[in-house]
Amino acid sequence: MASSSGSTTAGLSSAETVALFKQHVIGNYTRYPVNLVRGEGSFVWDSEGHRYLDFFPGWGCNLLGHCPPKVVAAVQEQVATLIHVPNTWHMDVQGRWAQAINERSFGGQAFFCNSGTEANEAAIKLARLHASSNGKPNKHKIITFTGGFHGRTMGSVTATAQPKYHHGIEPMLPGFIYAPHGDLEATKKLVDEDTCAIMLEPIQGEGGVKLPPAGFLQGLRALCDERGLLLIFDEVQTGCGRTGDWFAYQKYGVTPDAMTLAKAVCAGIAGGALIAKREIAPALRPGMHAATFGGNPIAARAGIATLETIEEEGLLDNAKQLGALFQRRLTKLQQQCDLIKEVRVAGVMIGVELTIDGSPAVAKCLERKLLINCTQGTTIRLLPAMNLPEEQAEEGCDILADVLLNLPRA
Repeated sequence: MASSSGSTTAGLSSAETVALFKQHVIGNYTRYPVNLVRGEGSFVWDSEGHRYLDFFPGWGCNLLGHCPPKVVAAVQEQVATLIHVPNTWHMDVQGRWAQAINERSFGGQAFFCNSGTEANEAAIKLARLHASSNGKPNKHKIITFTGGFHGRTMGSVTATAQPKYHHGIEPMLPGFIYAPHGDLEATKKLVDEDTCAIMLEPIQGEGGVKLPPAGFLQGLRALCDERGLLLIFDEVQTGCGRTGDWFAYQKYGVTPDAMTLAKAVCAGIAGGALIAKREIAPALRPGMHAATFGGNPIAARAGIATLETIEEEGLLDNAKQLGALFQRRLTKLQQQCDLIKEVRVAGVMIGVELTIDGSPAVAKCLERKLLINCTQGTTIRLLPAMNLPEEQAEEGCDILADVLLNLPRA
């Protein structure tokens, strides 16, 4: 591709790409000095030809690895047929995508958008609109939980009960109440006549891959039923098979009134969704919410192909088997490594909490060509593809073990 200077943008080295970014791209992300140019399965390559094993593909979006063939074929066919039409028209492919999700979840109705934060904004509006449409316009408060993460737009970041994300952008939106995660009794005390919903991730992702305490989700369901509140699950990170079930709520036997999806829902193509029970969904009435590109034909084809691939290749079971492998390897490593405080695993959603800052481990793994993530300062977060071959899982565990065992102690 020719630029205005007559040079090409293809074939830049990592150093040249870093320089290009410094000149022209806002630096709101902390980026590693690597220019990734190609991906296949659970491997990616940089512009120097180095191959990396990716245990955090696409921040968890690439649930089927890089460039899954069925999704690629569906998207290629769709872009040659119909790229985009507005939601003032019907699109059979969007309807079929909604049907495919609803048949695998609780049989609700879908609103489509482009990202997790948009899906959560829709859920926040739905909760308040549901209350007002039932004659209770003052019932506007939403309870969320410490350590949760719901996105970066103002409603979603206000719902995110982590002060570090609020600093410098206050005042936050009114009506959000924060409860201590896992504390059912404290949550009950925060509910009043103005509360309309409780919203949380069934398993906290960015918060450190934290699983709910026994009975917590069940207790919240009972509380919502008793007080007439909506229970909203943010399944942006847990959804679409990552935990070994289609959705994490199925793992715990607690059905929400609404759930939000994104990240893996289109296996790497931008897409998001709010799924609401049929009796609640009409509260999101015409004119009250929209997403220009939401549910476009490309995302819809990718979303359908993603669900079909998971089913046809038996990947829900594979995610469970991979989870067992990671649990076994990392638990054994914990017995050998004094830096590991706790190992938390739900399918291919894995957290390794350290007693020290985890960023040196990420850097050492990068040197060894293994891509991982650290969240909350001390938790190594792994979100590998659910079709990761076992030998690659073992290879990555070997590298991670070697890195952690040889990290310098204070």
